[in-house]
Amino acid sequence: MPTATATVSRPPKLVFRETFRLAYDTFCTNKVRFALTSLGMVIGTASLILVVTIGMTGKQYVVNQIQSIGANMIDAEYQAAGEGTPPDRLTVDDMYAVLERVSGVVAASPVVPLDRRIALGYNRQHDVHLLGVLPEYLSVRSLVINSGRFFDAQDEQSRDKVCVMQQTLAEKLYGSMDMAVGKVVKLSGLPFTIIGTFRERVDTFGQSEVTDNTMLIPYSVSRYFTNSPFVQQLYFSAADPSLVTPVTAQVLDVIRSRHRPESNYVVQNLTALLSVAERTANALTLVLFLIAAVTLLVGGIGIMNIMLATVTSRIHEIGIRKALGATNAEIRFQFLSEAVLISLLGGLGGVIIGLALPFSARFLTDYRIPVSGLSALVAVAVSGTVGILFGTVPAARAAKMDPVESLRYE
Repeated sequence: MPTATATVSRPPKLVFRETFRLAYDTFCTNKVRFALTSLGMVIGTASLILVVTIGMTGKQYVVNQIQSIGANMIDAEYQAAGEGTPPDRLTVDDMYAVLERVSGVVAASPVVPLDRRIALGYNRQHDVHLLGVLPEYLSVRSLVINSGRFFDAQDEQSRDKVCVMQQTLAEKLYGSMDMAVGKVVKLSGLPFTIIGTFRERVDTFGQSEVTDNTMLIPYSVSRYFTNSPFVQQLYFSAADPSLVTPVTAQVLDVIRSRHRPESNYVVQNLTALLSVAERTANALTLVLFLIAAVTLLVGGIGIMNIMLATVTSRIHEIGIRKALGATNAEIRFQFLSEAVLISLLGGLGGVIIGLALPFSARFLTDYRIPVSGLSALVAVAVSGTVGILFGTVPAARAAKMDPVESLRYE
């Protein structure tokens, strides 16, 4: 009469506890071998987190640079008239019409370029790129005032002869930005007082209307130097970044309604540039992620190799366990749990390294590197999945072994 084995009556909780204990004991017995095996998972998991961090950092940096130029900014320029027709340029009246008819616009400024020479005294002169703008130009273009102040609405209305000088020009002419404030220069014989210095928030490398030799004066004063009512550009600022696209279309409609149908105008914003930057950053992150995936794949193959070797070296143990009543499922789960344990320990080590590096970089730079907690959770889940996938074959091989043949194995 056959006797019942102990495994039939054992509760599942006890089986799981015993299996994990055996896996842990095996790991402690072969610490060095399993630690070296999990090293691949450490590198792969850390790479996964760092890839996400690099991608987020790159995207944030590029987006911040573009937004610093003016995320809400809209630029309108005259392009060309129809063939055989006279120019139909923009005027400041177009700007006021947009402010009146487009509710999403909160600020605007014209740009009137004037190339002049300034007299510095003692027969010294210097070429400057003079721009006539309104006080709102400061906020629309997101300029930074380094010293002094920007001219205000009262300066504009009073037609005060004041100017704001680009920081590079101020340093070149007076040695420092602070020394430039208060100095008087002459433009076409008219004395102008320098009340401040400025710079662009982000260097546009000469691709904007602002150069290293730029000086800004009130728009009302710039009319002294030109009899033309035309302006080169009109800048507008939307109330919110989400309104930039619809407001751009409305601005173009208003300008077209005030000019001849055959005239061409360009009204643009930085939304398309932001989209391109985000797509580029996402593509770079994907490429780096695939490289990290290859590292994880190599780590998983290492786990499978060590587990196959472990199964071969423990054939006799498997036979003894089966003779004592262990089922195929218990044998399979034992070796699978060992593979998962190796993978998870490597994954946790990689998470610690992957998070520690970005945090430590914050002590070396003022730039705040973004760290994704979700990437750490994903990395742990991926490492556990790798352990399951690459531990299944060795575990299945151990479970299929014949107990009689296993006991005879030497």
